[in-house]
Amino acid sequence: GLELSVNNQAADFSLSTMAGPSLSLSCLVQNSSQDEELHWYRGSGKVDLKEGNKVNISHICVSPVTESDNGVAFTCRLARDKSIQVSVTLDVQFPPQLTGEESLHIEEEKDVTMSCNAKSNPQAQTAWYKDNELLTLKPNHYQLYQTSEVFQLSITKVQKSDNGTYTCEATSPLGKGRKDFHLIVEDKKPPFPKEAIIAAVVVVTVTIIFGIVARKDKIFKVW
Repeated sequence: GLELSVNNQAADFSLSTMAGPSLSLSCLVQNSSQDEELHWYRGSGKVDLKEGNKVNISHICVSPVTESDNGVAFTCRLARDKSIQVSVTLDVQFPPQLTGEESLHIEEEKDVTMSCNAKSNPQAQTAWYKDNELLTLKPNHYQLYQTSEVFQLSITKVQKSDNGTYTCEATSPLGKGRKDFHLIVEDKKPPFPKEAIIAAVVVVTVTIIFGIVARKDKIFKVW
């Protein structure tokens, strides 16, 4: 019976491609006794097609292919029977995008977190370095957090010895990315002298009251 094919595939399939170059998808009606109108969808959104690109055969071009297209399904569907369709899911491969550097000023004994966007496809292997040497994780001092997109290093109660350059490195078969964090640990600030401030406020308040009392006769004369 009547069926569709996308890039010569008559069933749903996954298509691997690299980020960057354009990608063409062709949908063809097969075994039809009449002209058939075709519709394209990106996810759930309908793609606008020119009038000459809808009947029996239809082409779309994804240009440029970006990492945001990874996992997105493009579906060609018969207009009069939506059950007849073929979907292609893009498997967009791209290297880690880690770049740049950042300076962090943190007070001694405070906590700090350094975060990298380590998104890539295929997923990258990640590691942290301090001053170009693989970081040795001290229990209760360093904590790591990682998802498929985020790679974080947290330091609890930083000390002067934590000064240095921390590097987040992500490596995949397609390339490597690095980001530097220059951590500068500053002296701990003395505690806020609440008692002294309260005493000063009391002294000022009492002085004002005595001043008003001393001048009350003059004030009453004015009124």
